[in-house]
Amino acid sequence: MNQTIETMLRRRSTRSFAKRPLKEEDLRAIVDCALHAPSGMGRQTWKFTVVENREKIQRLARATGDALGREDYNMYAPEVLIIPSNEKDSPFGMEDNACAMENIYLAAEALGIGCVWINQLRTICDVPKIREILDEFHIPGDHVVYGLAALGYRDDTMIAPKERTGKVEYIR
Repeated sequence: MNQTIETMLRRRSTRSFAKRPLKEEDLRAIVDCALHAPSGMGRQTWKFTVVENREKIQRLARATGDALGREDYNMYAPEVLIIPSNEKDSPFGMEDNACAMENIYLAAEALGIGCVWINQLRTICDVPKIREILDEFHIPGDHVVYGLAALGYRDDTMIAPKERTGKVEYIR
């Protein structure tokens, strides 16, 4: 089977990370893959913010938990967050960021790095406590965060895949 397809079929969300920094070259490769994702009309209205400081990650996690009423929320305590943001008025922003996130996930899997999608910020980017942190991360005020990628080396046993189901119909 093709290696790319094998990577896609093997990928699973990781929700428990080891406390071990990622290799710089691996992190740069993952970000480069995000930058190579397709974007509507090639506009590339995104920005990628890479947070490698666990204390800053946890500060954002606590603020997110407070805003959503989720006590002890920690975004699964990753080593790194990659925060794709996009212009709020970009007609393709959500789709562009989803493509970039998928590239992040596949690149991480190919490098033996775990990853999980964090989707809570989309509706709370402009909550003052959240916006203050996003400003500190230099995420523009006219951007929205549709999802972020929490990354790190896995600290858990790979979960066996669930059977994938869904309706599929081939019309010939």
